[in-house]
Amino acid sequence: MMHPPGTATPLPELHRSNLIVPVTQQRFVESAHRRGADCVTLDLEDGVAPSEKERERKALEHSVELVVRGGCRVEVRVNRPMRLLVLDIEAAVLPGVSAIRLPKVESAGEVQRVSELILELENERGLAPFSIGLQALIETPAGLLAAASIARADPRLTSIGLGCLDLAAACGFAASVENLAAPSQMVVVAARAAGIKARGLAGAVGNFSDLEAFRQLARRSRLMGLTEGGAIHPSQVPILNEEFGVSEVEIHQAQEILAMAQLHFSQGVGAFAYRGQMIDRPIVEAARHTLAIAEAVVAARDRLSVT
Repeated sequence: MMHPPGTATPLPELHRSNLIVPVTQQRFVESAHRRGADCVTLDLEDGVAPSEKERERKALEHSVELVVRGGCRVEVRVNRPMRLLVLDIEAAVLPGVSAIRLPKVESAGEVQRVSELILELENERGLAPFSIGLQALIETPAGLLAAASIARADPRLTSIGLGCLDLAAACGFAASVENLAAPSQMVVVAARAAGIKARGLAGAVGNFSDLEAFRQLARRSRLMGLTEGGAIHPSQVPILNEEFGVSEVEIHQAQEILAMAQLHFSQGVGAFAYRGQMIDRPIVEAARHTLAIAEAVVAARDRLSVT
């Protein structure tokens, strides 16, 4: 993309960590913007008792205002019985909300109908059309089999993710990495074919305080092509930022690749060897992206230090 002369190239959006916070837990909501997560998901679904859902919908606007102070993205996870879904979306289409997480999606038509409802609300409330994205959660066997069509359903859809615990329960197997590897790869392939992101982790850790097991899960998930793992506790956020981010080694190698590319390309050489690997333009572009991510990480840290 070309940018006007004298303007800085926008930094890429970070997709490493997503801290899930029940709207009912206001003290956690108030501190969420200081936890260093790239995204905070305000949960109206599993984290809210049925008797509290109406009250928390009314509190959602204030919760969004609290979280956006840290500069991270804010998403809202809604409920999936249709009557609750409509009420949740009417409450969630707000300034500051970047996306709505739609649970238990089983068809492309569901995504399209929700997108149409969001567009009506955006127009009514003076928000830019398609300013609020959608993430579809695949949590049932039917949804998994329809993942490819769901991923292509609507331009508002920016990612799909696997709801590991729900899918495992629906299938009758344990939520282990071994059992969820194949479903995770199905979601990754479906997302890549549609040109969107595959977000989440390829399994679950029963004890959230077992940070080493969580790190291993995050590392394996990234190797499988997944991005932006979900954290249910703030102690998990730094691990996700490390495992889904860029390391000092990756930054150093990207700098070396770009320096060598500048030299070789100026001499009319389109490909060259680096550490036993053949480097051409796609790899050079990936190196540029790595350095842009590193710059975005520094900018996020700077924002956090002043909040």
